[in-house]
Amino acid sequence: MSRLMCVTMALGIGLGLAGGANAEGMTGVPASKQALVQRVLDKMGLDAVGLQMLQSPVADMLRQSRVVVQSRVPADKQDATMKDITAEAAKFVEQEAPALRTSTHAIVQSSVAPLLAQKFSEDELKQLAGILESPVLAKFEGIVPELKKAVGENVAKANAAQIQPKMTELQNRVGLKLRAAVGQ
Repeated sequence: MSRLMCVTMALGIGLGLAGGANAEGMTGVPASKQALVQRVLDKMGLDAVGLQMLQSPVADMLRQSRVVVQSRVPADKQDATMKDITAEAAKFVEQEAPALRTSTHAIVQSSVAPLLAQKFSEDELKQLAGILESPVLAKFEGIVPELKKAVGENVAKANAAQIQPKMTELQNRVGLKLRAAVGQ
């Protein structure tokens, strides 16, 4: 897990613990500290949290819809049905995204910014901003998917002979249970 993700998660846990001001105008916080808080916030990507929270259940709904369409809709209508459902979902996200972005930004500014200002000194905020803005961190985060892929491929190779026959057996047992439940 990247440092950025750890910092984001730690601050996410702290959401709601502070409030009432924003990074641009926190009462009693020097402008220099406010600027550092904003630098940290800009690198954290918290403004995307609300949109991600919206997109995740929509993506789940689309996956579930695809399963239903493939199993219950006549083959000649499947593509058109999925295109229609996908268009509805995209329209929904497009309509809700602007207000959600605005709300998420306001919440970040009113809850996370004061928390950062309260919990970190100016020197610590400078260090944190430096870490988050570091080209080394960006480079590391850029290769994390590659590292995960390499681990995944090697785990699959190392365990495929043991797991695959058992997975096939499980799929067969589940298939039998599904056929029995459907009455076939």
